[in-house]
Amino acid sequence: MTETLISKTTAADTTLEQIKETISEKSVELLHLQFVDIEGILKHVTVTTEQLEDVVEGKMMFDGSSIKGFSPINKSDLYLQPDLNTFAVLPWTVEEGYSEARFLCSVKNPDGTPYEGDTRNVLKKTVDRAAEKGYSISVGPELEFFLFKTDENGYATQELGDKAGYFEPSPHDLGERVRLEIYRALKAMGFTIEASHHEVAEGQHEINFKYADILTAADLSTTYKWVVKTVAKKFGLHATFMPKPVFGINGSGMHVNMSLFNESGNAFFDETDELQLSEEAYKFIAGILENVKSFTAVTNPLVNSYKRLVPGYEAPCYIAWSTSNRSALIRIPAKRGLATRVELRCPDPSSNPYLTFAVIASAGLDGVEKELEVPAPINEDIFHMDEETRAFKGIDSLPGSLAEAVSALEAGEIAANTLGEHVYNEYVSMKKAEWDSYRTAVHTWEIENYHTKF
Repeated sequence: MTETLISKTTAADTTLEQIKETISEKSVELLHLQFVDIEGILKHVTVTTEQLEDVVEGKMMFDGSSIKGFSPINKSDLYLQPDLNTFAVLPWTVEEGYSEARFLCSVKNPDGTPYEGDTRNVLKKTVDRAAEKGYSISVGPELEFFLFKTDENGYATQELGDKAGYFEPSPHDLGERVRLEIYRALKAMGFTIEASHHEVAEGQHEINFKYADILTAADLSTTYKWVVKTVAKKFGLHATFMPKPVFGINGSGMHVNMSLFNESGNAFFDETDELQLSEEAYKFIAGILENVKSFTAVTNPLVNSYKRLVPGYEAPCYIAWSTSNRSALIRIPAKRGLATRVELRCPDPSSNPYLTFAVIASAGLDGVEKELEVPAPINEDIFHMDEETRAFKGIDSLPGSLAEAVSALEAGEIAANTLGEHVYNEYVSMKKAEWDSYRTAVHTWEIENYHTKF
């Protein structure tokens, strides 16, 4: 949970000529064209570098009806439009005279218009909405993960990779070498890594990378998850971003640090205010607090997500904000100036980062546009308050299950307005089916407690 500075990015765009030079220098033979589905699962198709010109012109077609939540079979032709800024050589493929590279792509219709079912395009609309108000958005996400041992066939077991605790070094931290290789791979792919450490739970880890504009941050998050899993497998380990893979210890979160920038700099900073926060910051916080229950199904998308959002494991489940209190849902880290940001602590790393960042930003922008009034901060330890005290202070809770979260999502407006009709309808349908499958399944706990008793 390392502090992550947020600032406006000014990186130069990657040109086609630079890409061609790299392909030649690194002997790149294959290009992986990547995109994500509605759940945020990475997909890709592989082509040869001889097809680079067609790739860049967006001429690579695929069957959208074969992707869950995408297009129907009678409108199945979709095209991939690579973002040149996401080009990267894959360091684990590099050998003498050979390597592979990738692009992250947006999806477009046959007529060249953005495909409404592509979640990267959903986030772009939020970027445009902020730009219309004179803002750019910067994000610094913090994704935690677990490492599990694999069996002789390479399949994940339930045995954790180590027994270390928070910030413990080797020899207790057996994941240190894995994190080093992940760091090297990410760095080779253009990441700026700020910190790497063992997290609180046994077998749990975190590697923090530098902030970026909101779209790039989502691209980096998607790439990060893929690289972590790929490198871990080389060590005979399985990396999972499942939010609560082990009962009785902390789960994995994806804290989202977010800032708005305008022509004057960080729009959240005001040195004349008691807390050095601007009116925009207070309204942005108010917008998130007002809407968080209605977008939790997006930021915490799994049945398992709500096994993490329970008292006692450092996961914020109470709707409040504070400038320092880590038991609150929203925290304002101590650094100010360009580093002033709002940290939302409930999202988990199983979520689709494009949709997660979109709904958080959209809710905050709603607060700014509607000039919502922020409630008083809660600086006491909410985790150790009794229910009566929380009720007296007006502290509400996040949904307690995926079913509750989906109901809140349907009752609110943020998700529908942000995701667009296609993604919204497909997402709701998908999550209802997931809950129904879980609800009707017979689980191990039931067998253990009821099978011989009754």
